Amino acid sequence: MTNRMDLSGIVAKDPIRTRSPSGILHCQFWLEHRSNVMEAELPRQVYCRMPVVVSGKRSHTLTQELVKGSSIKVSGFVAYQTSRNGLGKLVLHAEDITQI
Repeated sequence: MTNRMDLSGIVAKDPIRTRSPSGILHCQFWLEHRSNVMEAELPRQVYCRMPVVVSGKRSHTLTQELVKGSSIKVSGFVAYQTSRNGLGKLVLHAEDITQI
């Protein structure tokens, strides 16, 4: 099975950097994507806003220059996450981030 996603866009909010009780670094931010695609032979405007998380030793290296408004491409995998209030969402877990 394959679980890969590449998504480009703008960092919509300033990244939040934290450290778990076990010492693992995390960086979370929202990526806003806008594009035009063809669907059913018709042009369509696409918009989405997706949460992104970067964890582990590379977290600082990959996110040290990110600020609100940065144009980036994120590559990683998608996982379902349930919040404390029971709401679920898809989260992009970044394995690579490139400034564009």
